Amino acid sequence: MTKRKMFLRMITASLLRRRSRMLVALLSIGIGATILSGLVTIYYDVPRQMGAQFRNYGANMILVSQDTGTLNAQSASDALEVIGTDQVIGATPYRYVTAQFVRSQLSFVAAGTDFDQVQLTSPYFVVDGAYPSGPRQVLIGKQVAETVGAKLNSVLEITYKPSQKFVSGGEAVPGATLVGSAEGFNTNPVSVVLTLDDQMKIASMELDVSTQTEEYGGRLGDETYTKRFIGRAYPLEENDETDVLSGATITSRAVLEAISTAQVTDNATAVTGNTMSMQVAGILDTGGKEESYIFMSMDDMAALTGEKDLYDVMELSVSGTADELAGYVQTMEEKDLGVTARLVKRITNSETAVLSKLQALVFLVTAVVLVLTMICVSTTMMAVVTERRKEIGLRKALGASDDSIRVEFLGEGMFLGALGGVMGALLGFGFAQIVSVNVFESSITFQPLLLPITVVVSMVIAALSCLWPIKRAVQIDPALVLKGE
Repeated sequence: MTKRKMFLRMITASLLRRRSRMLVALLSIGIGATILSGLVTIYYDVPRQMGAQFRNYGANMILVSQDTGTLNAQSASDALEVIGTDQVIGATPYRYVTAQFVRSQLSFVAAGTDFDQVQLTSPYFVVDGAYPSGPRQVLIGKQVAETVGAKLNSVLEITYKPSQKFVSGGEAVPGATLVGSAEGFNTNPVSVVLTLDDQMKIASMELDVSTQTEEYGGRLGDETYTKRFIGRAYPLEENDETDVLSGATITSRAVLEAISTAQVTDNATAVTGNTMSMQVAGILDTGGKEESYIFMSMDDMAALTGEKDLYDVMELSVSGTADELAGYVQTMEEKDLGVTARLVKRITNSETAVLSKLQALVFLVTAVVLVLTMICVSTTMMAVVTERRKEIGLRKALGASDDSIRVEFLGEGMFLGALGGVMGALLGFGFAQIVSVNVFESSITFQPLLLPITVVVSMVIAALSCLWPIKRAVQIDPALVLKGE
């Protein structure tokens, strides 16, 4: 029989003779290894799990134009390539314009977006009904719905008129065309286009009061009101309120102000817009500013405004740590893509803080469990040494060396450590899976490398636990033992 076989036989025989004590030690190591394996698995999987949970609170990065105010689709696509498609959970573009309801002439914010991506970057949205799935469908905010009395499947007439931009061409002269605007009822704009004749009198006038309510502005929209200005000398006399109509005071005063402040332009034309009928597919309830918006598809927004592939902002939900996100932002700046990336600090900082504290807690609990395991195993092995005191003394009297005593006890401890480590590594994955499913509601990924690591750590813990009992064993005096003392 070889020395190795003899050594293994001695160890197994010793363990079997003291089954109850060794079972306690084995269970201690097994439980410690289970906690170690489970918590370490959670430790490495927590960033992924927590990242997925934090994505429910909204985007953690936004893209805006670097200088022009609007972000084109190509620049946004180039920025997404920097991050990588495997890291981008969702990328939602938004285009915001001010529009009005045709019937009530109330203004609101219309937002063009991609509804498939909205559900990825803003999963906290609560929708009564459904997200729009076809053309000419909208998702209307709860606040807007209550204001206009809209319900599911209601049809809304929406009109959009681009902001008036003046290009100054000089002072008013005979034959010039002038454009002016002023705030009317409910701060909605009133616009005029004037043409002067050779004698600096108003030859023609186009008035746009479509943003005013029918009650207050309807009386000014017909030709009988604009005719009173034809032939009048320009500019009008100051503080002349003979053209202020009773019942439409705010709007008519706005018309007078628009005429008085009209400027010469190189390409003055009447303000025109676009009107579309939209069906309410869902009503949005978020408790935030989104309730005052109306959301439509990007195609419908392009049809309404005549502008395609332009975004005001793109919200991104990116999987990664705060350092990784900061790295993406820096790379975009270095490549000069015409895009400015900004991190949503309240999301990224909260995620980093929670992860740091949770990982510290996992580390602390693991350390405490391993210390308790060492104490339990050491106590058990100390009891074994006391029980085998006479055997050890006799062996030393017959010529056994201290090293042989050390090797035998160390072998027993490491054997228990290896067996408990294998058992704990397997049970640890089950423990981690249960925690992950109940806490994060998703399964955990198995780490194959964790199996040998757990076994090695368990053997090291067992070996360290045996150091003090081994020291006591080699200190036994055979003479005292043989005397029965």
